[in-house]
Amino acid sequence: MEPLVRGHYRARLAQDTGDVAAAQRLRHLCFHGREGVDADRFDDLCDHVLIEDVQRGDLVCCYRLLPLGSGAALPDSYAGQFYDLGRLTGFSAPLLELGRFCCHPSVTDPDVLRLAWGAMTRRVDHLGIGLLFGCASFSGTDPAPLRPAFAQLAAHHLAPPDRAPQPKAPETYAYAQDLAGQVPDARQAARLLPPLLRTYLGMGGWVSDHAVIDRQMGTLHVFTGVEIAAIPPARSRALRMVAGG
Repeated sequence: MEPLVRGHYRARLAQDTGDVAAAQRLRHLCFHGREGVDADRFDDLCDHVLIEDVQRGDLVCCYRLLPLGSGAALPDSYAGQFYDLGRLTGFSAPLLELGRFCCHPSVTDPDVLRLAWGAMTRRVDHLGIGLLFGCASFSGTDPAPLRPAFAQLAAHHLAPPDRAPQPKAPETYAYAQDLAGQVPDARQAARLLPPLLRTYLGMGGWVSDHAVIDRQMGTLHVFTGVEIAAIPPARSRALRMVAGG
């Protein structure tokens, strides 16, 4: 992928172990609130996208992408550790898993997120991806304060039955069952939904009917899928405008 520039930010693929190590340090800061290295076995399998402030020379955002040739490879994905994805294994088009998406806590410029999604759009187009998926995380492991957000997901954004991930992780919160029939408060939900998940949903994304309680990461997360062909045309055009540089 050729570097993609917007304002004084640049998106590019990691080129060496030093680039990956910088991403791992940023991830640890974002996910754990302190210096350290966030690393796992999937790092060696993934492409790592870095968003840099070229004026200051700082890494401000990063994420990793794991390309899969078809749904048959889903059990080998990061999400496959936590969700039974058997209903998606027949997906014939290539898939792309998005993971470890984070921005430096000091980042407020919306151009950073726009550039991150523009770079992702380039990869999706280049690889002919049919499904973009990942785990969208809420901070904390107690679902009670997040009930308005989960009610919104249950009411409006559940996966189609033939796509729906099934429980696999040892600890889950079956929010769709718990909150069945509740009328969500859209304003409260909007305040609680993580930015990454809001973006997924704005592209027509759908989610699992349960959240995984991930005590190692200190999060609750839901499986999220975006079928590329189903992205609303206006959103697709906007993404490709950024991706075109």
